[in-house]
Amino acid sequence: MSHIPVTDTIAHALMQLVDDSNNNGVYREPSHADIEFHVNQSGLAEHDPKQQGQLIGKAKRVRAVLYAVMDSNPVAASRFASGLLAKVRACGGFREASTNYVGREAIDNAKAAFDAEGFVLTDDGTLSPKVLSSLHGIALTDALAAYARRAQKGAEDAALITGTGKDLMEATAAHVLDTLQGRYPSGANFQALLGMAFVALDLAVPEMPEQPGEPAVKSMERGLFLSALGVNRVRNKQGSGHGRPWLPTLADEEAKAAIEVVGTVSAYLLSKLAKRERRIRQP
Repeated sequence: MSHIPVTDTIAHALMQLVDDSNNNGVYREPSHADIEFHVNQSGLAEHDPKQQGQLIGKAKRVRAVLYAVMDSNPVAASRFASGLLAKVRACGGFREASTNYVGREAIDNAKAAFDAEGFVLTDDGTLSPKVLSSLHGIALTDALAAYARRAQKGAEDAALITGTGKDLMEATAAHVLDTLQGRYPSGANFQALLGMAFVALDLAVPEMPEQPGEPAVKSMERGLFLSALGVNRVRNKQGSGHGRPWLPTLADEEAKAAIEVVGTVSAYLLSKLAKRERRIRQP
């Protein structure tokens, strides 16, 4: 499964899944010991207030750990969140007949939080990325935007659409053309596909000479296009979907920059498309 994206909303949703403070004094698993196990498994003991001697409830404990590392160490935050969610599921937290059932409201809140980030949480607690091939229109725009936000934060698994090996920028360009023109050339190479998407959105590409008095943002758009081409060149096309999506010669800081470029270019295209979609829906 892809890494869980830990956002403010998801952190609060996970808090609710372990919170038994308003359960009429009835204890509910996971226990503090269970939480400590997953904290330590994720290498986050130094961020755990309980292990630092504080008296604290389970919900606030989970929140404190996640908030301490959700930005500075998203991989560890994801590992902790994944372990915690699996423990809640194993304890029966998603089964209504279980004494550890977390409640309909907590489950619905968690489902909504994950949905906003491109993940599907089922009623039995199973989490998986949205199958983008089944989405269309604005729903697909929103799902791709969730991937783009994660890529902008350096989440490596967001740079490729899970299970397909398709680059996020490539998927975004295809979606732009499909939305605006009703089709896209599936056999086009990356440069051609991206160029057509830029032109369809009235964005500047390097082949368009600079015009006197044109907005400065056009220069930025040409730069984004060239950056996208550069990132595509360092894609590990032989290894897509099987390990790191970047050439093995790329240093960590270079791979991180490539991921962030993927997110930035995709987010820019999607924001421009969203404006078009809103305009289309207006009477």
